[in-house]
Amino acid sequence: MPELPDITAYIDALEARILHQPIQQIRVPSPFLLRSVDPPIDQVVGKKVLGLRRLGKRIVFCLEADLFLIIHLMIAGRFHWKERPFKPNRQTLAIFVFPTGTLTLTEAGSKRRASMYVVRGEAALAEHDPGGLEVPAADLATFHEALTRENHTLKRALTDPHLFSGIGNAYSDEILHAAGLSPLQLTRRMDEAAIQRLYEATRAMLRHWSDKLRAEAREVFPEKVTAFRSDMAVHGRYGKPCPKCGTAVQRISYAENEANYCPICQTGGRLLADRALSRLLKEDWPRTVEELERRRSERKSAP
Repeated sequence: MPELPDITAYIDALEARILHQPIQQIRVPSPFLLRSVDPPIDQVVGKKVLGLRRLGKRIVFCLEADLFLIIHLMIAGRFHWKERPFKPNRQTLAIFVFPTGTLTLTEAGSKRRASMYVVRGEAALAEHDPGGLEVPAADLATFHEALTRENHTLKRALTDPHLFSGIGNAYSDEILHAAGLSPLQLTRRMDEAAIQRLYEATRAMLRHWSDKLRAEAREVFPEKVTAFRSDMAVHGRYGKPCPKCGTAVQRISYAENEANYCPICQTGGRLLADRALSRLLKEDWPRTVEELERRRSERKSAP
């Protein structure tokens, strides 16, 4: 799912192409995309784009006549920019025609999760704001209050849009690795030093990736937004060496998400128990990196 750095890169790329341009035509081939009926979608036709905003993980087109077009890309939604006429395919959810080119919204896979709303006025727009803290603009005390408002694991807290804005599965893994903290650490059991370390890592990681992706977006439209990047430290790097200590990155899976971590840098050498595998293996689940490596060696040497 595109997160804060990816959304800011999209906004930069869109501002360079559609700011102050009118939406000449809009087509919505997917009946599942548009989730609102009033104002009707045809009211945005002819309206100029006066600005673009990020609302959590949503992109907002600020239009004339106090209209706002809100798009949530969810997991597989992506934008594409074409300077020539575009022929839609099965993945095309919406087509926006501007004098400067055509913006398309696609979604891979069979599940249709991306959404679009048309609302009028700031009050209606505010109803779509999850209310999470904008960490890049927050001080340590405000971050501390949001983090400890509820007693969750760090992974869950960072990815909760009602607590923190724009952070999802990918960047939470990178933040926790940079801070040297376990994804299963409970927020209300953290000391002040750990909270400050997490605060600084969150700000630094979001700033680093935002700057990097925005720089790339200035060169070319971000067509291939992905949660898996080769220069990430742990996210999507299961089994590969940690860039800090060389230990193989581990992961735990839950629901439709996963947490990637380094057991040496983040959990003191302890392997976190994957719920499904723990139930299956029970007492046979390895507890430490050393035990895991010993079992692998035994399997390799077995006749």
